[in-house]
Amino acid sequence: MRRPATAARATQPRPLPPLRMLRIGGPGPEDVVVDAAGRVLTGTGDGRIRRISLPGPRGGARVEEIARTGGRPLGLETLPDGRLLVCDAERGLLRITPEDGGVSRGRTEVLVGSVAGTPLKFCSNVTAAADGTLYFTASSLRYGLRDWQADIVEHSGTGRLLRLRPGDGEPEVLLDDLQFANGVALSADESYVAVAETGAYRLVRLWLTGPRSGARDTLTDDLPGFPDNLSRSADGTFWTALAAPRTAPLEWLHRAPAAVRRGAAAAATRLHVPPRRVARLVGVDAGGRITHNLGRHGTGYRMITSVYEHEGTLVLGSLLEPGIALCELPPSPA
Repeated sequence: MRRPATAARATQPRPLPPLRMLRIGGPGPEDVVVDAAGRVLTGTGDGRIRRISLPGPRGGARVEEIARTGGRPLGLETLPDGRLLVCDAERGLLRITPEDGGVSRGRTEVLVGSVAGTPLKFCSNVTAAADGTLYFTASSLRYGLRDWQADIVEHSGTGRLLRLRPGDGEPEVLLDDLQFANGVALSADESYVAVAETGAYRLVRLWLTGPRSGARDTLTDDLPGFPDNLSRSADGTFWTALAAPRTAPLEWLHRAPAAVRRGAAAAATRLHVPPRRVARLVGVDAGGRITHNLGRHGTGYRMITSVYEHEGTLVLGSLLEPGIALCELPPSPA
């Protein structure tokens, strides 16, 4: 097995440029993607999918509602034909046909609502291959979005990576026993799929082609926080937002007996810990080497859960904030 690239937790991040927030009229834009026209798409806690035309020399930002899922949209993926894949934490994997001119004319299809007869709980993130194959994650078999902190604390590892091939009615499980499976992205040549294993502070990799096809290894590990959604930029960089930094008490809990972790998880369902005001973004190349390590303390934009690179700008999303955030992309260090 290939030895994984390791992120030195002691390494100080380079300064993250100042953030500028754009309010979008809805809470918690958890994931952000950019479509072919340069517009940002995001899903919010009120079940709406919003499309944002970013401000430019000729005017300010414009926000449109293009669909409603009837649940809680999380991860998004744009398709070449203009349709949108949506991971809804309550309804499963959806495909939306947005139509300009009114929400009522948009069409929402449930692609995967259950797996082997069991409702798909906590569908988290999705990516599409060139042949239409979909790879998507389910973060937990035990907890839903509301109790995500309990899953992180219990550390029981029930996350999964699934695949849905074109024409198949039932997805197949590619990886299971993941510690809170989250973001997912394909390499540029689609030789492997990378998955953010949030509760284990790492990005894992499943090889899809070549002599290692079917093998799992680690792309990069020992990250200084919890990796959330994944995106891949035009140069092949995998971007992930670290939603929160690592803490010594939680790492102690992860080494504790299962009964202790279950008790702590039960408490976590009642006492939700507020996020720290820390912003941290990491860029990783195709071989697992960290190329960008950006951070800012005391930021007013908390719990960043997604990052998408677009034309020299980083577009950020958050599970909690009332808008998206923008900042300049600093150059990669030599």
